[in-house]
Amino acid sequence: MSTIPSIASGERGEEVDRVEAIMGRGGTRLRKRMESTELYLERVTAQAGVPLAGHASATIMAGGKRLRPLLVVLAAESAGCSQDMREGEEQLIRAAVAVELVHSATLVHDDLIDGARLRRGHPTVVALAGREVALATGDLLFSRAFGELAKNGSGTQLSALSAASSALAEGELLQREDAYSPHVTVERYMRRCELKTAALFEAACRLGALMAPAGDPAALAGALAGFARRIGLAFQILDDVLDVSGEVERTGKARGTDLLDGTVTLPLILARAHEPQLASFDLATLDGPGGQEKAEQLCERIAATGALGQAREQALQLVAEAKAELPAILPGGRSELLELVADAVVERYS
Repeated sequence: MSTIPSIASGERGEEVDRVEAIMGRGGTRLRKRMESTELYLERVTAQAGVPLAGHASATIMAGGKRLRPLLVVLAAESAGCSQDMREGEEQLIRAAVAVELVHSATLVHDDLIDGARLRRGHPTVVALAGREVALATGDLLFSRAFGELAKNGSGTQLSALSAASSALAEGELLQREDAYSPHVTVERYMRRCELKTAALFEAACRLGALMAPAGDPAALAGALAGFARRIGLAFQILDDVLDVSGEVERTGKARGTDLLDGTVTLPLILARAHEPQLASFDLATLDGPGGQEKAEQLCERIAATGALGQAREQALQLVAEAKAELPAILPGGRSELLELVADAVVERYS
């Protein structure tokens, strides 16, 4: 049986330990559901036919934390789907698969737009096969996501994933509009993160909560969306911190990759407020020969301002707020595993 990248057999031991703790607390049922999700992902991408199936499968199997499908499953379990649901079991797995397929599609398209060469330490689709194949692979993953979710027969679920996908596109356009700009505010940055990252975290929790067998699933979905939004924002902030501070062996991409692409992230915004010379620094000067070395030098300048610690504190505050509201939404200890997911978002960057 296949195992789950970074959940059952990740390359970084500390990352496995964190999510393995969640799997251990969730017990056999949670582990079985996540393994079923992984197998379903393999089947869906393999059905695409040559040559796209190979690229789609490689994208999925490259790993990742599988946080989004995990959120779908945990939201469903916290909503009362705690026993094997027979007919509903496959619906839950399809919802988890759909979220991960959308996420993977956005990664392929992001790499295409950015011209990225590495993703999770592996060559990207655009690097291996060119722009046309990368575009088609991303489109395939998107279409498969909605095709699988449509089998659940839930217009509410489809609406939730559709809204998140629209937000992803809007966020990408906003990021392109802000590229290389010296005037991006913290508020503008946070709005972009809500669209590009948090929206899919929200959709994951909504899809799981909407499967509640009793009560008011829509109200629960809305309440959990607030939790998911905060941890999604924290996830993106910490990812941007890691772009400045992380090594390629840890991140799977070169240091300062986002800055090279002209993406204005929170560490740079905060650093500009501390150092006047950075406020007038033109990211476009990183283009051309020696760009990677210049990007790494810029990362050092950003780190020297204390901006990384400031950004981390904002992320930690968001996670603390997310965890604090959960017990009221899910009383009786039902929030424990979702709280552990919030902790895992932070601990990966510690």
